[in-house]
Amino acid sequence: MTADWHGVEVVFQRVGVDRMDEVLSVLDEAAGWLNARGIRQWPARFEATWVEEAISRGDTWLVAAGDKVAGTVTMDWSDPLWADADGAAGYVHRMAVLRWAAGIGARILDWAANAARQRGANSLRLDCVTSNDRLRAYYEAHGFAHRGDVPVGGAPGQRLEDGPATWVSRYELALPRGDLRVIATR
Repeated sequence: MTADWHGVEVVFQRVGVDRMDEVLSVLDEAAGWLNARGIRQWPARFEATWVEEAISRGDTWLVAAGDKVAGTVTMDWSDPLWADADGAAGYVHRMAVLRWAAGIGARILDWAANAARQRGANSLRLDCVTSNDRLRAYYEAHGFAHRGDVPVGGAPGQRLEDGPATWVSRYELALPRGDLRVIATR
């Protein structure tokens, strides 16, 4: 079964460094929209160095609805922010949606849950800035459970060993075994 959104096929395209500008464009639009609303989830602009490693590993995807880019997501398979948590998990990072595609985030989360299940994970984890109440409520409405707040170094959206601390809320979705939905990837 292919995922659809408003009757349009949703396709997840693994990207290489040749498409980094497209990923950065999606992230920057989302970051600008958040910042204009006073939400300090991410910086005003993303640096290429913040995404280059994940793209080089093949862990970053562009999400297309029909023939148009609608968003991006990175799936990681470890995260030091969760070093105290047991069990195999997938980690959603830098999930962003272009404004014209608002609402497609649920399809991205479904895809991420299926990708994690396919790799044998028993949970899907993510985090967001603690002060982003709207995003926290969104994750909770999608079945994610709050697993505590922790500080991270660097600016919002950045992970450094030092620098100013940003508090983030961790969320986890249990992934029961069962039928996997096939979502188109390229």
